[in-house]
Amino acid sequence: MHTADCIFCKIVTGEIPCAKLYEDGQVLAFLDIAPVAPGHALVIPKLHCADLFDLPDALGAALLAAQKLVGRAVMTALGATGLNVQQNNGVSAGQVVFHAHVHLIPRRDGDGLALWPGAPYADAAAMAAVAESVRCALSALK
Repeated sequence: MHTADCIFCKIVTGEIPCAKLYEDGQVLAFLDIAPVAPGHALVIPKLHCADLFDLPDALGAALLAAQKLVGRAVMTALGATGLNVQQNNGVSAGQVVFHAHVHLIPRRDGDGLALWPGAPYADAAAMAAVAESVRCALSALK
């Protein structure tokens, strides 16, 4: 099923062109129009899913298989020595298009791209409290 106002659904149906890299019955991969680095690709399910949490598990397996295949090809074609795989869910996480998609960003040593800064927990008790909170949420979701 496609959503009429979704840009990625329009790419899937051919209404909007793309620089297609890979396609099978469930997944489409194409170059990002505003790449972080040359070869930056997007891998999307053809089925409209708003985000990771809306994605059926079986389709998730097909999406992962395509990421591995396309990721290897992007690295080989561009001589990349690494690959960032990024998937954003929700506005606060940086999701702009609300159709599940994964970014494949080829990397090279010294390319100038930086990862986000990390900071340790204040202490072991703070880390334990967060872990317990997540475990409780997991129990509620099962």
